Amino acid sequence: MDNLDYGIIGNCKSAALISKTGSLDWCCLPEFDSSSVFARLLDRNQGGNFEFLVADDCQTSQRYIPNTNILVTRFMQGDHIFEVCDFMPRYKTENGSYYVPSDIVRYIRHVSGTPEIRVKYNPKLEYAVGNTSTKIKPDYIVSVTENGKYDSLYLYSSLDKKKILDGELVRLEKDEFFLLSYNEKIYRQTTERAYLDLERTKVYWLNWADRTPAFRKYQEQIMRSALTLKLLSYDRTGAVLAAITTSLPETIGEVRNWDYRFCWIRDASMVIKVVSALGHFSVARRYLRFIIDLIPDKDEKLQIMYGINKEKMLEEKTLDHLEGYEGSRPVRVGNAAYEQRQNDIYGILMDVIHQQIVKFETALDNCEELWTITKGVVWVVGEHWAEPDKGIWEFRTEERHFTFSKVLCWVAIDRAIKVAHILGKNNHVKKWMSLEREIRQDIMDKAWNEKVQAFTQAYDSEDLDAAVLLMEPYGFIRASDPKYVMTVKGIERELCNDGLLYRYKNRDDFGLPSSSFTICTFWFINSLYKIGEQKKAIRMFDKLLSYSNHLGLFSEDIDFKTKRLLGNFPQAYSHLALIETAINLSNGLTDEEEIRAQVS
Repeated sequence: MDNLDYGIIGNCKSAALISKTGSLDWCCLPEFDSSSVFARLLDRNQGGNFEFLVADDCQTSQRYIPNTNILVTRFMQGDHIFEVCDFMPRYKTENGSYYVPSDIVRYIRHVSGTPEIRVKYNPKLEYAVGNTSTKIKPDYIVSVTENGKYDSLYLYSSLDKKKILDGELVRLEKDEFFLLSYNEKIYRQTTERAYLDLERTKVYWLNWADRTPAFRKYQEQIMRSALTLKLLSYDRTGAVLAAITTSLPETIGEVRNWDYRFCWIRDASMVIKVVSALGHFSVARRYLRFIIDLIPDKDEKLQIMYGINKEKMLEEKTLDHLEGYEGSRPVRVGNAAYEQRQNDIYGILMDVIHQQIVKFETALDNCEELWTITKGVVWVVGEHWAEPDKGIWEFRTEERHFTFSKVLCWVAIDRAIKVAHILGKNNHVKKWMSLEREIRQDIMDKAWNEKVQAFTQAYDSEDLDAAVLLMEPYGFIRASDPKYVMTVKGIERELCNDGLLYRYKNRDDFGLPSSSFTICTFWFINSLYKIGEQKKAIRMFDKLLSYSNHLGLFSEDIDFKTKRLLGNFPQAYSHLALIETAINLSNGLTDEEEIRAQVS
Protein backbone atom coordinates (compact mmCIF):
# COMPACT_ATOMS: atom_id res chain seq x y z
CA MET A 1 0.00 0.00 0.00
CA ASP A 2 1.58 3.28 -1.12
CA ASN A 3 1.57 6.42 1.03
CA LEU A 4 -0.71 5.08 3.80
CA ASP A 5 -3.80 5.50 1.64
CA TYR A 6 -6.23 4.90 4.47
CA GLY A 7 -9.19 6.64 5.99
CA ILE A 8 -9.89 6.56 9.71
CA ILE A 9 -13.28 5.91 11.26
CA GLY A 10 -14.04 5.81 14.97
CA ASN A 11 -16.29 6.80 17.84
CA CYS A 12 -13.93 7.88 20.67
CA LYS A 13 -13.86 4.33 22.01
CA SER A 14 -11.95 2.62 19.23
CA ALA A 15 -11.07 3.24 15.60
CA ALA A 16 -10.31 1.47 12.33
CA LEU A 17 -8.46 2.06 9.08
CA ILE A 18 -10.12 1.48 5.71
CA SER A 19 -7.93 1.32 2.59
CA LYS A 20 -8.47 3.35 -0.56
CA THR A 21 -10.15 0.30 -2.10
CA GLY A 22 -12.45 -0.33 0.87
CA SER A 23 -10.49 -3.00 2.75
CA LEU A 24 -10.74 -2.92 6.55
CA ASP A 25 -7.07 -3.56 7.36
CA TRP A 26 -6.64 -2.39 10.97
CA CYS A 27 -8.97 -2.47 13.93
CA CYS A 28 -8.62 -3.17 17.64
CA LEU A 29 -11.70 -4.05 19.69
CA PRO A 30 -13.30 -3.35 22.05
CA GLU A 31 -11.03 -0.32 22.66
CA PHE A 32 -8.16 1.56 20.97
CA ASP A 33 -5.43 -0.39 22.77
CA SER A 34 -7.06 -3.82 22.69
CA SER A 35 -5.55 -6.58 20.59
CA SER A 36 -6.30 -6.39 16.89
CA VAL A 37 -9.12 -8.22 15.13
CA PHE A 38 -7.81 -7.12 11.71
CA ALA A 39 -4.08 -6.47 11.23
CA ARG A 40 -3.40 -6.77 7.50
CA LEU A 41 -1.65 -3.43 7.90
CA LEU A 42 1.13 -5.26 9.76
CA ASP A 43 1.08 -8.56 7.90
CA ARG A 44 -0.52 -8.84 4.47
CA ASN A 45 -0.76 -12.62 4.62
CA GLN A 46 -1.86 -13.52 8.11
CA GLY A 47 -3.03 -10.26 9.69
CA GLY A 48 -6.65 -10.56 8.55
CA ASN A 49 -8.94 -8.12 6.74
CA PHE A 50 -12.52 -7.50 5.54
CA GLU A 51 -12.93 -6.39 1.93
CA PHE A 52 -15.20 -6.46 -1.12
CA LEU A 53 -13.77 -8.19 -4.18
CA VAL A 54 -14.90 -6.69 -7.49
CA ALA A 55 -14.02 -7.00 -11.18
CA ASP A 56 -10.62 -5.72 -12.33
CA ASP A 57 -12.19 -2.92 -14.37
CA CYS A 58 -14.14 -1.61 -11.36
CA GLN A 59 -12.89 1.83 -10.31
CA THR A 60 -12.94 3.16 -6.76
CA SER A 61 -12.90 6.61 -5.20
CA GLN A 62 -13.06 7.64 -1.56
CA ARG A 63 -14.21 10.66 0.43
CA TYR A 64 -15.67 11.66 3.75
CA ILE A 65 -19.22 12.94 3.97
CA PRO A 66 -18.35 16.64 4.51
CA ASN A 67 -17.88 17.66 8.15
CA THR A 68 -18.19 14.07 9.42
CA ASN A 69 -16.05 11.03 10.11
CA ILE A 70 -18.22 8.82 7.88
CA LEU A 71 -16.06 7.38 5.11
CA VAL A 72 -17.59 6.63 1.70
CA THR A 73 -15.88 4.32 -0.82
CA ARG A 74 -17.52 4.35 -4.24
CA PHE A 75 -17.24 1.35 -6.60
CA MET A 76 -17.98 2.01 -10.30
CA GLN A 77 -18.10 -0.50 -13.14
CA GLY A 78 -19.89 1.26 -15.97
CA ASP A 79 -23.49 1.78 -14.87
CA HIS A 80 -23.08 -0.66 -11.98
CA ILE A 81 -22.35 1.53 -8.98
CA PHE A 82 -22.51 1.09 -5.22
CA GLU A 83 -21.03 2.84 -2.18
CA VAL A 84 -19.81 1.52 1.15
CA CYS A 85 -20.41 3.94 4.04
CA ASP A 86 -18.07 2.98 6.87
CA PHE A 87 -18.51 4.37 10.37
CA MET A 88 -18.53 3.55 14.05
CA PRO A 89 -21.80 4.62 15.68
CA ARG A 90 -21.69 7.66 17.95
CA TYR A 91 -24.74 9.70 18.92
CA LYS A 92 -26.65 11.06 21.87
CA THR A 93 -29.40 8.95 23.43
CA GLU A 94 -32.64 10.17 24.98
CA ASN A 95 -31.10 10.24 28.47
CA GLY A 96 -28.26 12.50 27.29
CA SER A 97 -25.48 9.89 27.29
CA TYR A 98 -23.57 8.85 24.17
CA TYR A 99 -24.09 5.55 22.38
CA VAL A 100 -20.59 4.37 21.46
CA PRO A 101 -20.65 0.60 20.93
CA SER A 102 -17.62 -1.44 19.88
CA ASP A 103 -19.17 -1.73 16.43
CA ILE A 104 -18.30 -1.01 12.82
CA VAL A 105 -21.16 -0.54 10.37
CA ARG A 106 -20.48 -1.07 6.68
CA TYR A 107 -23.63 0.25 5.03
CA ILE A 108 -23.86 -0.62 1.32
CA ARG A 109 -25.76 1.98 -0.66
CA HIS A 110 -27.03 0.68 -3.99
CA VAL A 111 -26.64 3.51 -6.54
CA SER A 112 -27.38 2.01 -9.97
CA GLY A 113 -27.29 -1.16 -12.05
CA THR A 114 -26.68 -4.59 -10.55
CA PRO A 115 -23.15 -4.58 -9.14
CA GLU A 116 -21.63 -7.96 -8.28
CA ILE A 117 -19.25 -8.53 -5.39
CA ARG A 118 -17.57 -11.23 -3.39
CA VAL A 119 -17.00 -10.70 0.31
CA LYS A 120 -13.68 -11.58 1.88
CA TYR A 121 -14.25 -11.75 5.62
CA ASN A 122 -11.12 -12.92 7.40
CA PRO A 123 -10.84 -11.78 11.04
CA LYS A 124 -7.72 -12.82 12.97
CA LEU A 125 -8.29 -12.18 16.66
CA GLU A 126 -5.63 -11.44 19.29
CA TYR A 127 -3.04 -10.06 16.86
CA ALA A 128 -3.37 -13.30 14.83
CA VAL A 129 -1.26 -15.12 17.42
CA GLY A 130 -3.25 -18.35 17.09
CA ASN A 131 -5.99 -19.67 14.86
CA THR A 132 -9.39 -17.99 14.54
CA SER A 133 -12.35 -20.17 13.53
CA THR A 134 -15.42 -18.57 11.92
CA LYS A 135 -18.83 -20.27 11.91
CA ILE A 136 -22.40 -19.54 10.90
CA LYS A 137 -25.06 -19.27 13.61
CA PRO A 138 -28.78 -18.61 13.07
CA ASP A 139 -28.54 -14.81 13.61
CA TYR A 140 -24.89 -14.03 12.92
CA ILE A 141 -21.44 -15.20 11.95
CA VAL A 142 -19.16 -15.70 14.94
CA SER A 143 -15.37 -15.83 15.03
CA VAL A 144 -13.61 -17.39 18.03
CA THR A 145 -9.98 -17.99 18.98
CA GLU A 146 -9.10 -21.68 18.89
CA ASN A 147 -6.16 -21.45 21.26
CA GLY A 148 -4.49 -19.02 23.59
CA LYS A 149 -6.48 -16.15 25.03
CA TYR A 150 -10.24 -16.47 24.44
CA ASP A 151 -11.83 -13.82 22.23
CA SER A 152 -14.80 -13.57 19.91
CA LEU A 153 -16.30 -11.33 17.24
CA TYR A 154 -19.78 -11.14 15.69
CA LEU A 155 -20.86 -10.23 12.16
CA TYR A 156 -24.46 -9.42 11.25
CA SER A 157 -25.61 -8.83 7.66
CA SER A 158 -28.65 -8.63 5.41
CA LEU A 159 -26.78 -10.79 2.86
CA ASP A 160 -26.73 -14.57 2.87
CA LYS A 161 -24.27 -15.68 5.56
CA LYS A 162 -23.07 -18.78 3.68
CA LYS A 163 -22.35 -16.76 0.55
CA ILE A 164 -20.36 -14.29 2.65
CA LEU A 165 -18.13 -16.96 4.19
CA ASP A 166 -17.75 -18.97 0.98
CA GLY A 167 -16.84 -15.86 -1.03
CA GLU A 168 -19.63 -16.54 -3.51
CA LEU A 169 -20.77 -13.94 -6.03
CA VAL A 170 -23.50 -11.65 -4.65
CA ARG A 171 -25.62 -9.34 -6.79
CA LEU A 172 -26.56 -6.01 -5.20
CA GLU A 173 -30.05 -4.77 -6.07
CA LYS A 174 -30.87 -2.71 -2.96
CA ASP A 175 -29.19 -1.28 0.13
CA GLU A 176 -27.54 -3.88 2.36
CA PHE A 177 -25.53 -3.78 5.59
CA PHE A 178 -22.77 -5.41 7.61
CA LEU A 179 -22.48 -4.85 11.35
CA LEU A 180 -19.26 -5.99 12.97
CA SER A 181 -19.50 -6.10 16.76
CA TYR A 182 -17.34 -7.15 19.67
CA ASN A 183 -20.56 -8.00 21.55
CA GLU A 184 -23.52 -10.16 20.64
CA LYS A 185 -26.51 -7.93 19.90
CA ILE A 186 -29.71 -8.04 21.93
CA TYR A 187 -32.02 -6.69 19.22
CA ARG A 188 -32.49 -7.98 15.70
CA GLN A 189 -30.21 -6.19 13.26
CA THR A 190 -31.73 -4.91 10.02
CA THR A 191 -30.80 -2.64 7.12
CA GLU A 192 -33.26 -0.09 8.47
CA ARG A 193 -31.58 -0.08 11.87
CA ALA A 194 -28.14 0.29 10.25
CA TYR A 195 -29.42 3.22 8.19
CA LEU A 196 -30.81 4.86 11.33
CA ASP A 197 -27.39 4.49 13.01
CA LEU A 198 -25.82 6.07 9.93
CA GLU A 199 -28.11 9.08 10.01
CA ARG A 200 -27.81 9.56 13.78
CA THR A 201 -24.03 9.37 13.58
CA LYS A 202 -24.01 11.82 10.68
CA VAL A 203 -26.07 14.30 12.72
CA TYR A 204 -23.67 13.94 15.66
CA TRP A 205 -20.63 14.81 13.53
CA LEU A 206 -22.39 17.63 11.69
CA ASN A 207 -23.35 19.20 15.03
CA TRP A 208 -19.79 18.78 16.34
CA ALA A 209 -18.35 20.37 13.22
CA ASP A 210 -20.86 23.21 13.39
CA ARG A 211 -19.44 24.20 16.81
CA THR A 212 -16.00 24.56 15.22
CA PRO A 213 -15.29 28.14 14.04
CA ALA A 214 -14.83 28.90 10.36
CA PHE A 215 -11.61 30.45 9.04
CA ARG A 216 -10.94 32.59 6.00
CA LYS A 217 -8.45 30.17 4.50
CA TYR A 218 -7.60 26.46 4.83
CA GLN A 219 -11.01 25.75 6.34
CA GLU A 220 -11.29 22.26 4.82
CA GLN A 221 -7.87 21.21 6.14
CA ILE A 222 -8.53 22.65 9.60
CA MET A 223 -11.87 20.85 9.83
CA ARG A 224 -10.51 17.47 8.71
CA SER A 225 -7.67 17.78 11.21
CA ALA A 226 -10.04 18.77 14.01
CA LEU A 227 -12.33 15.82 13.26
CA THR A 228 -9.30 13.52 13.25
CA LEU A 229 -8.09 14.82 16.62
CA LYS A 230 -11.56 14.21 18.02
CA LEU A 231 -11.29 10.56 16.88
CA LEU A 232 -8.05 10.26 18.85
CA SER A 233 -9.76 11.22 22.11
CA TYR A 234 -11.01 8.51 24.45
CA ASP A 235 -14.29 9.40 26.12
CA ARG A 236 -14.16 7.05 29.06
CA THR A 237 -11.14 8.62 30.76
CA GLY A 238 -10.34 11.78 28.81
CA ALA A 239 -7.05 10.39 27.46
CA VAL A 240 -5.83 11.47 24.01
CA LEU A 241 -3.89 9.01 21.85
CA ALA A 242 -0.79 9.86 19.83
CA ALA A 243 -2.09 7.63 16.99
CA ILE A 244 -4.30 4.55 16.60
CA THR A 245 -1.57 2.26 15.24
CA THR A 246 1.52 0.44 16.37
CA SER A 247 4.80 -0.26 14.59
CA LEU A 248 4.30 1.71 11.39
CA PRO A 249 7.99 2.43 10.69
CA GLU A 250 9.68 5.81 10.48
CA THR A 251 11.88 4.22 7.80
CA ILE A 252 10.88 1.15 5.73
CA GLY A 253 12.83 -1.94 6.73
CA GLU A 254 14.33 -0.42 9.87
CA VAL A 255 13.54 -0.81 13.58
CA ARG A 256 12.12 2.61 14.53
CA ASN A 257 8.71 1.02 15.10
CA TRP A 258 6.76 2.03 18.19
CA ASP A 259 3.32 1.54 19.71
CA TYR A 260 1.53 4.91 19.79
CA ARG A 261 -1.83 3.81 21.24
CA PHE A 262 -1.10 5.60 24.51
CA CYS A 263 -1.54 9.01 26.05
CA TRP A 264 1.66 11.07 26.05
CA ILE A 265 1.25 14.04 28.39
CA ARG A 266 3.08 16.25 25.88
CA ASP A 267 1.16 15.24 22.76
CA ALA A 268 -2.19 15.15 24.52
CA SER A 269 -1.73 18.54 26.18
CA MET A 270 -0.81 20.11 22.85
CA VAL A 271 -3.92 18.55 21.28
CA ILE A 272 -6.13 19.78 24.10
CA LYS A 273 -4.82 23.32 23.79
CA VAL A 274 -5.66 23.37 20.06
CA VAL A 275 -9.05 21.64 20.31
CA SER A 276 -10.05 23.85 23.24
CA ALA A 277 -9.07 26.94 21.24
CA LEU A 278 -11.52 25.70 18.60
CA GLY A 279 -14.29 25.82 21.20
CA HIS A 280 -14.55 22.13 22.16
CA PHE A 281 -14.23 22.55 25.92
CA SER A 282 -15.66 19.20 27.03
CA VAL A 283 -12.60 17.41 25.60
CA ALA A 284 -10.37 19.68 27.69
CA ARG A 285 -12.41 19.14 30.86
CA ARG A 286 -12.24 15.36 30.48
CA TYR A 287 -8.49 15.51 29.89
CA LEU A 288 -7.91 17.63 33.01
CA ARG A 289 -9.93 15.07 34.97
CA PHE A 290 -7.64 12.37 33.53
CA ILE A 291 -4.61 14.30 34.81
CA ILE A 292 -6.14 14.92 38.24
CA ASP A 293 -6.95 11.23 38.63
CA LEU A 294 -3.36 10.31 37.75
CA ILE A 295 -1.80 12.42 40.52
CA PRO A 296 -3.39 11.33 43.80
CA ASP A 297 -0.28 12.15 45.83
CA LYS A 298 1.09 15.68 45.98
CA ASP A 299 4.68 14.57 45.52
CA GLU A 300 4.05 12.04 42.73
CA LYS A 301 6.01 12.84 39.60
CA LEU A 302 4.29 12.64 36.24
CA GLN A 303 5.24 9.89 33.84
CA ILE A 304 5.69 11.06 30.25
CA MET A 305 2.88 8.73 29.15
CA TYR A 306 0.09 6.49 30.43
CA GLY A 307 -2.29 3.87 29.14
CA ILE A 308 -5.63 5.27 27.99
CA ASN A 309 -7.29 3.69 31.03
CA LYS A 310 -4.65 5.31 33.31
CA GLU A 311 -2.29 2.33 33.34
CA LYS A 312 1.16 3.25 34.59
CA MET A 313 3.03 0.09 33.54
CA LEU A 314 3.34 -0.14 29.74
CA GLU A 315 5.62 -3.11 29.29
CA GLU A 316 7.01 -3.41 25.77
CA LYS A 317 7.08 -6.74 23.93
CA THR A 318 7.42 -7.87 20.32
CA LEU A 319 5.04 -9.90 18.14
CA ASP A 320 7.60 -11.93 16.23
CA HIS A 321 5.03 -13.88 14.19
CA LEU A 322 3.99 -10.75 12.27
CA GLU A 323 6.14 -9.69 9.31
CA GLY A 324 5.63 -5.97 9.97
CA TYR A 325 4.54 -3.15 7.67
CA GLU A 326 6.31 -3.86 4.37
CA GLY A 327 8.65 -6.18 6.25
CA SER A 328 9.63 -3.63 8.91
CA ARG A 329 10.28 -5.52 12.12
CA PRO A 330 9.87 -5.75 15.02
CA VAL A 331 6.16 -5.28 15.64
CA ARG A 332 5.92 -3.85 19.16
CA VAL A 333 3.10 -3.80 21.68
CA GLY A 334 3.55 -1.54 24.69
CA ASN A 335 6.17 1.18 24.97
CA ALA A 336 9.23 1.15 27.20
CA ALA A 337 9.55 4.95 26.92
CA TYR A 338 7.08 5.29 29.82
CA GLU A 339 10.05 4.92 32.19
CA GLN A 340 11.93 7.88 30.74
CA ARG A 341 12.29 11.27 32.37
CA GLN A 342 11.36 14.20 30.14
CA ASN A 343 11.20 17.48 32.02
CA ASP A 344 9.33 19.37 29.28
CA ILE A 345 6.01 17.70 30.10
CA TYR A 346 5.49 19.94 33.15
CA GLY A 347 5.58 23.12 31.09
CA ILE A 348 3.30 21.78 28.41
CA LEU A 349 0.78 20.60 31.01
CA MET A 350 0.91 23.90 32.91
CA ASP A 351 0.32 25.74 29.64
CA VAL A 352 -2.97 23.86 29.21
CA ILE A 353 -4.00 24.36 32.85
CA HIS A 354 -3.32 28.08 32.49
CA GLN A 355 -5.34 28.22 29.26
CA GLN A 356 -8.33 26.56 30.92
CA ILE A 357 -8.21 28.76 34.02
CA VAL A 358 -8.00 31.88 31.83
CA LYS A 359 -11.10 30.72 29.95
CA PHE A 360 -13.17 29.63 32.92
CA GLU A 361 -11.46 31.01 36.05
CA THR A 362 -13.33 29.82 39.14
CA ALA A 363 -16.13 28.35 37.03
CA LEU A 364 -13.96 25.25 36.69
CA ASP A 365 -15.38 22.67 39.08
CA ASN A 366 -11.90 21.26 39.69
CA CYS A 367 -10.13 24.58 40.20
CA GLU A 368 -8.86 23.68 43.68
CA GLU A 369 -7.40 20.41 42.42
CA LEU A 370 -5.73 22.21 39.52
CA TRP A 371 -4.19 24.68 41.97
CA THR A 372 -2.82 21.75 43.99
CA ILE A 373 -1.34 20.29 40.79
CA THR A 374 0.13 23.71 39.94
CA LYS A 375 1.93 23.88 43.28
CA GLY A 376 3.12 20.31 42.84
CA VAL A 377 4.47 21.06 39.37
CA VAL A 378 6.40 24.04 40.68
CA TRP A 379 7.89 21.89 43.43
CA VAL A 380 8.97 19.15 40.99
CA VAL A 381 10.40 21.64 38.50
CA GLY A 382 12.21 23.51 41.25
CA GLU A 383 13.82 20.26 42.40
CA HIS A 384 14.71 18.82 39.00
CA TRP A 385 14.91 21.47 36.26
CA ALA A 386 18.71 21.64 36.47
CA GLU A 387 19.06 17.90 35.88
CA PRO A 388 19.54 16.29 32.43
CA ASP A 389 16.75 14.25 30.83
CA LYS A 390 15.91 12.24 27.68
CA GLY A 391 14.36 15.18 25.84
CA ILE A 392 11.31 15.53 23.61
CA TRP A 393 12.66 13.02 21.06
CA GLU A 394 13.08 10.27 23.66
CA PHE A 395 16.74 9.42 23.16
CA ARG A 396 17.11 5.97 24.65
CA THR A 397 20.77 6.37 25.58
CA GLU A 398 22.36 9.26 27.46
CA GLU A 399 20.55 12.05 29.28
CA ARG A 400 21.51 15.62 28.38
CA HIS A 401 20.64 19.22 29.21
CA PHE A 402 18.24 19.72 26.30
CA THR A 403 17.32 23.32 25.52
CA PHE A 404 13.69 22.49 24.82
CA SER A 405 13.33 20.78 28.20
CA LYS A 406 14.83 23.80 29.97
CA VAL A 407 12.57 26.22 28.11
CA LEU A 408 9.50 24.20 29.05
CA CYS A 409 10.62 24.14 32.69
CA TRP A 410 10.61 27.93 32.43
CA VAL A 411 7.12 27.75 30.86
CA ALA A 412 5.91 25.69 33.83
CA ILE A 413 6.97 28.38 36.31
CA ASP A 414 5.81 31.26 34.10
CA ARG A 415 2.32 29.76 33.73
CA ALA A 416 2.18 28.85 37.43
CA ILE A 417 2.85 32.52 38.27
CA LYS A 418 0.06 33.59 35.93
CA VAL A 419 -2.32 31.04 37.48
CA ALA A 420 -1.41 32.30 40.96
CA HIS A 421 -2.24 35.87 39.90
CA ILE A 422 -5.61 34.80 38.45
CA LEU A 423 -6.54 32.89 41.60
CA GLY A 424 -5.32 35.62 43.94
CA LYS A 425 -2.55 33.45 45.42
CA ASN A 426 0.02 36.23 45.33
CA ASN A 427 1.94 34.97 48.36
CA HIS A 428 3.52 32.32 46.10
CA VAL A 429 4.48 34.70 43.31
CA LYS A 430 7.63 36.30 44.75
CA LYS A 431 9.37 32.98 45.41
CA TRP A 432 8.31 31.57 42.03
CA MET A 433 9.48 34.67 40.16
CA SER A 434 12.96 34.14 41.53
CA LEU A 435 12.95 30.58 40.14
CA GLU A 436 11.59 31.80 36.80
CA ARG A 437 14.42 34.34 36.46
CA GLU A 438 17.02 31.74 37.41
CA ILE A 439 15.87 29.26 34.74
CA ARG A 440 15.59 31.99 32.08
CA GLN A 441 19.11 33.23 32.76
CA ASP A 442 20.51 29.70 32.69
CA ILE A 443 19.00 29.14 29.24
CA MET A 444 20.23 32.44 27.85
CA ASP A 445 23.74 31.76 29.17
CA LYS A 446 24.10 28.11 28.17
CA ALA A 447 21.76 27.34 25.26
CA TRP A 448 23.04 30.10 22.95
CA ASN A 449 26.10 29.06 20.97
CA GLU A 450 28.21 31.97 19.72
CA LYS A 451 30.03 29.85 17.17
CA VAL A 452 26.83 28.50 15.64
CA GLN A 453 24.94 31.79 16.18
CA ALA A 454 21.84 29.91 17.33
CA PHE A 455 20.16 28.29 20.29
CA THR A 456 21.31 24.69 20.02
CA GLN A 457 19.78 21.31 20.86
CA ALA A 458 21.48 21.06 24.23
CA TYR A 459 23.94 22.87 26.45
CA ASP A 460 27.57 22.59 25.26
CA SER A 461 26.40 21.37 21.85
CA GLU A 462 26.70 22.66 18.29
CA ASP A 463 23.80 20.53 17.01
CA LEU A 464 20.55 22.21 15.98
CA ASP A 465 17.09 20.93 16.84
CA ALA A 466 13.70 21.87 15.37
CA ALA A 467 12.06 21.76 18.82
CA VAL A 468 14.01 24.92 19.75
CA LEU A 469 11.72 26.79 17.32
CA LEU A 470 9.01 26.56 20.01
CA MET A 471 10.86 29.05 22.22
CA GLU A 472 8.81 31.82 20.57
CA PRO A 473 5.29 30.27 20.56
CA TYR A 474 5.66 29.46 24.27
CA GLY A 475 6.57 33.07 25.01
CA PHE A 476 10.19 32.63 26.06
CA ILE A 477 11.52 34.97 23.37
CA ARG A 478 10.07 37.43 20.86
CA ALA A 479 10.02 36.58 17.15
CA SER A 480 11.80 39.90 16.49
CA ASP A 481 14.70 39.04 18.79
CA PRO A 482 17.85 38.77 16.62
CA LYS A 483 18.88 35.56 18.42
CA TYR A 484 15.58 33.90 17.54
CA VAL A 485 15.75 35.10 13.92
CA MET A 486 19.30 33.73 13.62
CA THR A 487 18.17 30.43 15.15
CA VAL A 488 15.39 30.09 12.58
CA LYS A 489 17.84 30.86 9.77
CA GLY A 490 20.38 28.39 11.16
CA ILE A 491 17.78 25.64 11.42
CA GLU A 492 16.74 26.33 7.84
CA ARG A 493 20.35 25.97 6.66
CA GLU A 494 21.13 22.85 8.65
CA LEU A 495 17.86 20.93 8.97
CA CYS A 496 15.77 21.85 5.91
CA ASN A 497 15.86 19.27 3.11
CA ASP A 498 13.75 19.96 0.00
CA GLY A 499 11.11 21.80 2.00
CA LEU A 500 10.99 19.26 4.86
CA LEU A 501 12.68 19.42 8.26
CA TYR A 502 14.89 16.99 10.12
CA ARG A 503 14.18 16.90 13.84
CA TYR A 504 17.95 16.97 14.25
CA LYS A 505 20.92 15.68 12.28
CA ASN A 506 23.20 14.41 15.00
CA ARG A 507 23.16 10.63 15.12
CA ASP A 508 20.81 9.16 17.68
CA ASP A 509 20.48 5.60 19.05
CA PHE A 510 19.65 4.30 15.55
CA GLY A 511 21.77 6.47 13.24
CA LEU A 512 20.82 9.44 11.05
CA PRO A 513 17.04 9.71 10.43
CA SER A 514 16.09 9.40 6.76
CA SER A 515 12.56 10.81 7.10
CA SER A 516 11.17 14.15 8.17
CA PHE A 517 9.16 14.42 11.38
CA THR A 518 6.06 16.16 10.00
CA ILE A 519 5.35 18.42 12.96
CA CYS A 520 8.83 19.98 12.65
CA THR A 521 8.06 21.35 9.19
CA PHE A 522 4.87 22.93 10.53
CA TRP A 523 6.87 24.48 13.38
CA PHE A 524 9.38 25.87 10.92
CA ILE A 525 6.67 27.34 8.68
CA ASN A 526 5.16 29.05 11.73
CA SER A 527 8.56 30.45 12.65
CA LEU A 528 9.16 31.77 9.14
CA TYR A 529 5.80 33.47 9.26
CA LYS A 530 6.52 35.02 12.66
CA ILE A 531 9.89 36.47 11.62
CA GLY A 532 8.32 38.19 8.62
CA GLU A 533 8.84 35.72 5.78
CA GLN A 534 5.14 35.26 5.09
CA LYS A 535 5.35 34.51 1.37
CA LYS A 536 7.88 31.73 1.85
CA ALA A 537 5.83 30.34 4.75
CA ILE A 538 2.66 30.16 2.66
CA ARG A 539 4.46 28.48 -0.27
CA MET A 540 6.01 25.89 2.05
CA PHE A 541 2.70 25.27 3.81
CA ASP A 542 0.80 24.72 0.57
CA LYS A 543 3.52 22.34 -0.60
CA LEU A 544 3.44 20.43 2.68
CA LEU A 545 -0.35 20.06 2.48
CA SER A 546 0.09 18.40 -0.93
CA TYR A 547 1.98 15.53 0.77
CA SER A 548 -1.07 14.39 2.74
CA ASN A 549 -2.87 11.28 1.60
CA HIS A 550 -5.96 11.38 -0.61
CA LEU A 551 -8.18 12.29 2.36
CA GLY A 552 -5.99 15.04 3.80
CA LEU A 553 -4.55 12.84 6.56
CA PHE A 554 -0.96 12.88 7.82
CA SER A 555 1.18 10.30 9.57
CA GLU A 556 4.16 10.99 11.81
CA ASP A 557 6.87 11.20 9.11
CA ILE A 558 7.44 12.01 5.45
CA ASP A 559 10.23 10.39 3.44
CA PHE A 560 12.65 13.06 2.20
CA LYS A 561 13.10 11.50 -1.25
CA THR A 562 9.75 9.98 -2.18
CA LYS A 563 7.51 12.19 0.01
CA ARG A 564 5.53 9.10 1.04
CA LEU A 565 3.92 9.05 4.48
CA LEU A 566 5.67 6.97 7.13
CA GLY A 567 5.25 6.31 10.83
CA ASN A 568 2.14 5.82 12.94
CA PHE A 569 -1.13 7.08 11.51
CA PRO A 570 -3.02 9.33 11.68
CA GLN A 571 -0.70 11.31 13.93
CA ALA A 572 -2.10 13.74 16.52
CA TYR A 573 1.12 15.76 16.50
CA SER A 574 0.92 16.40 12.75
CA HIS A 575 -2.73 17.44 12.76
CA LEU A 576 -2.56 19.73 15.79
CA ALA A 577 0.42 21.52 14.19
CA LEU A 578 -1.43 21.75 10.87
CA ILE A 579 -4.32 23.49 12.64
CA GLU A 580 -2.07 25.95 14.49
CA THR A 581 -0.16 26.83 11.33
CA ALA A 582 -3.26 27.15 9.18
CA ILE A 583 -4.95 29.44 11.72
CA ASN A 584 -1.85 31.63 11.97
CA LEU A 585 -1.59 31.96 8.20
CA SER A 586 -5.34 32.43 7.77
CA ASN A 587 -5.64 35.10 10.45
CA GLY A 588 -2.55 36.99 9.36
CA LEU A 589 -3.42 37.56 5.71
CA THR A 590 -5.62 40.14 4.03
CA ASP A 591 -7.31 39.11 0.80
CA GLU A 592 -4.78 41.18 -1.16
CA GLU A 593 -1.86 39.51 0.61
CA GLU A 594 -3.32 36.07 -0.08
CA ILE A 595 -3.44 36.82 -3.79
CA ARG A 596 0.08 38.23 -3.84
CA ALA A 597 1.43 35.21 -1.93
CA GLN A 598 -0.20 32.83 -4.37
CA VAL A 599 1.13 34.49 -7.52
CA SER A 600 4.64 35.27 -6.25
